[in-house]
Amino acid sequence: MSGDEQKLLDASGDYCYAVRDGEEVPEPSWRSCRILLTNKRLVVAASDEKQTLPHAKVTMPGDDAAPEGVDTTGAVVLRIGSTVVVVAGGEDFTETYCRANLGGGVILAKHPAIVGGVVQDDAEWSKARFSVDDDTFSLQFPGGESMSCGLDDVGTVEERSATVMGEQRTVVAVEHADEEGRSVQTHLSGNKRHTTVLARLFEWVIERREGDYELDDVESQVLMALYSGVSPFEMADFVGISVDEVEEIYQHLLEVGAVDEVRTRTEVALNAQGRNMASEAMSEQ
Repeated sequence: MSGDEQKLLDASGDYCYAVRDGEEVPEPSWRSCRILLTNKRLVVAASDEKQTLPHAKVTMPGDDAAPEGVDTTGAVVLRIGSTVVVVAGGEDFTETYCRANLGGGVILAKHPAIVGGVVQDDAEWSKARFSVDDDTFSLQFPGGESMSCGLDDVGTVEERSATVMGEQRTVVAVEHADEEGRSVQTHLSGNKRHTTVLARLFEWVIERREGDYELDDVESQVLMALYSGVSPFEMADFVGISVDEVEEIYQHLLEVGAVDEVRTRTEVALNAQGRNMASEAMSEQ
């Protein structure tokens, strides 16, 4: 390794070729391997072959790039040229890989792009250095300005197309809470590698805390009302149920991690998981 290359992970894992030289593998199969991850590249080494995947040449197309039947749980799907390979390195390998691939890199960012649902017309795109650790992602802007956000405060992530600095690019819109507890969106962009890795990272952040709990109709109404700014004290009248029913719903939402308790009775505050669940409920209406 060169002087500025740092080894971040050396572990056993498995890999599977999904596409080779542009052709889908007819019967993809998993093979055991050694995984070496640095801040420059990922090396996958089996007994008879070795694949080196430089971060700068890789994109993360998502699970749908793998053939049906290939279990991508806990794995990363990587495209390099006309080859797609799936690499599994443990439960947190997706986050570890994304941090190694993009941590400390320069991307394009607009922050805050939206505050409380209101587009910030004076917000501009700028280069920013992106970093992520175990519980926070940060942006460092030219001139010394910065922002940081706990990963647990990320509610939703969405990919969209927009004009960025005169070019049509993919934008990763990350909804989260700011220092004042408001729902804001930070927009991130760059080249295809940047946006695919960012999207997979924040999707993993959201997926890792999601349970199997499904909201009923009334719980969905309560979450959407909280998301829209209805006071917890006004919830019974707004939704048309009793105070006792509201408190029972709040208790359920506390148990599934959708809200945080503010006071010992009646008052709760929507958190990132709740904003994500409310957003999904709204999209189903």
